[in-house]
Amino acid sequence: MNDLILQPVILMGLLSFVMMLWMYATRIPASKEIEKKGVNLQDLSHPSKLGGVFPSKVERVADNYNHLFEQPTVFYSISFVIWALNMTDNTYLTCAWLYFVIRLIHSVFQATLNLVWIRFALFIVSWFILALMIFKLIFNVFI
Repeated sequence: MNDLILQPVILMGLLSFVMMLWMYATRIPASKEIEKKGVNLQDLSHPSKLGGVFPSKVERVADNYNHLFEQPTVFYSISFVIWALNMTDNTYLTCAWLYFVIRLIHSVFQATLNLVWIRFALFIVSWFILALMIFKLIFNVFI
């Protein structure tokens, strides 16, 4: 049962890979369009210069890709600690799967519709799930 905690972790990695593919599938054609307009992409080599250069539908996908290397890194570390300590149980598994599903939905919403309040709600719910995992782990390890 302990190794089951790794399944949503692996799928989070797959989600990051899919978002990377999606990002380049939108960014490369948009870059070519910008170059046709005479913009030198080398002048935009620093991320701070990219804001507003690409269409919103391109930037949203890139933003989501970047977001998958923020909060989810805590999920990865907590999941690996649970796995390493052989503490996987139904609560951790349920939380891990819910976390993955909510982050998947969050990615789809951000990259497509970008409904801010729905995205925000999904983000907060994913943090609550992650916090439950963290506090349960604190209780199991320290108390």
